[in-house]
Amino acid sequence: MTELKSKRSFSLGRLYMTRGAMDCVSAMDVWHAVVRHAECDWGEVGEEDWQFNDAALEDDGRLLSVYRASNAKRFWIITEWDRSATTVLLPEEY
Repeated sequence: MTELKSKRSFSLGRLYMTRGAMDCVSAMDVWHAVVRHAECDWGEVGEEDWQFNDAALEDDGRLLSVYRASNAKRFWIITEWDRSATTVLLPEEY
């Protein structure tokens, strides 16, 4: 089990949050989502995007997760292909 987890880990790099996300999503919701993202739980993405993320772990591609805050607001977490940065943002800010 440890081997599987180590194969599926990745660096988040620097963590950023947009103004819109700061205004609409609680810090606790962000924290839980970032933990899920780091554990390769991509949230509410479709099956194709889930598979794309899983492949991106091997191919150094960009990672996208979609979550819903406790106030029902949807937000995204994107980790860049080079793992230098992870950004929490609202879909309309993309």
